[in-house]
Amino acid sequence: MPVLAADRDVAGHGTRLRPLLWLALLGLAAIVVSLALGSVNLTPREMLATLIGEGSPLHHTLVWELRLPRALAAFGTGALLALAGALMQVLLRNPLADPYVLGLSGGASVAALLAMLAGVGTALVSASAFVGALVSTLIVFALAHGSGSWTPARLLLTGIVMASGWGAIITFLLAVSPVEQLPGMLYWLMGDMAYAGSPWPVLGVALLSLLVLVPLGRTLNVLARGGLQAAALGVAVRPLEWTLYLAASLATAMAVTTAGSVGFVGLMVPHMLRLRLGADQRLILPASLLAGGALLTLADILARTLIAPQQLPVGVITALIGVPSFLYLLHRSRG
Repeated sequence: MPVLAADRDVAGHGTRLRPLLWLALLGLAAIVVSLALGSVNLTPREMLATLIGEGSPLHHTLVWELRLPRALAAFGTGALLALAGALMQVLLRNPLADPYVLGLSGGASVAALLAMLAGVGTALVSASAFVGALVSTLIVFALAHGSGSWTPARLLLTGIVMASGWGAIITFLLAVSPVEQLPGMLYWLMGDMAYAGSPWPVLGVALLSLLVLVPLGRTLNVLARGGLQAAALGVAVRPLEWTLYLAASLATAMAVTTAGSVGFVGLMVPHMLRLRLGADQRLILPASLLAGGALLTLADILARTLIAPQQLPVGVITALIGVPSFLYLLHRSRG
């Protein structure tokens, strides 16, 4: 019997590993395609020559200094958004929850717009967005908690109200902003990879989150069935929920500081993976990270190439994909 149990564990591990390998290959392919396509397309031979250091100076600049950092930033941003979405869906026990439902994006957007109006540099705009997301997190959690303990429903409703409030402030800031600053502010609100800085912060946070959260997969599977059942099975529910909420907030804040407000990735990716792969969080969390990174990288390719040499905000592409996907998921949830 122990041998059979071990065989089942090995078989289960192999079953989980196979889709992750395919998603990793998809992500790698998306990055390679992102390096080749743009206002100047590179042939496979030119790509290979550039990657081994034998290409022209122009191609070297395009690939190594412009496209690779942007592709990696897009991958890291999508990975964090999808991972945060997976965590929020477990935390709220709602398959249609996503990272922006609690007003995190709104808080980050207000802080970033205020920094833009103050005329500070790009680095301070990103730092302001990060602070705004964390402040919004604390406000939502404090209001949802009140004098008693919070519930997923109470947290969700508080987040929706806060998001509406942030939206009103954003509209006011846009209305009173100087005309010359409006294009940059609007592009940031729509999500734009053009001004993404170093990709290493988002990639580092994504890897760290994965290393911390994947070992909790079995516990998250229990929590997803309900807090009372998890508590009855010995799970420390409240500390675990705090961990999930703070991890999702950090992931969303880092994504927003890198690319602005990019919607629907955190909603679509984990929910569709759950429909395809099941509800095992040991698989869903790393799969969400890989699939989210691949999706946003591919969306950024479309944003750069559809009307090249002009570029679209990547948030426009994800919204065009996400709106029909959301309606489809909403229709399925009715049944």
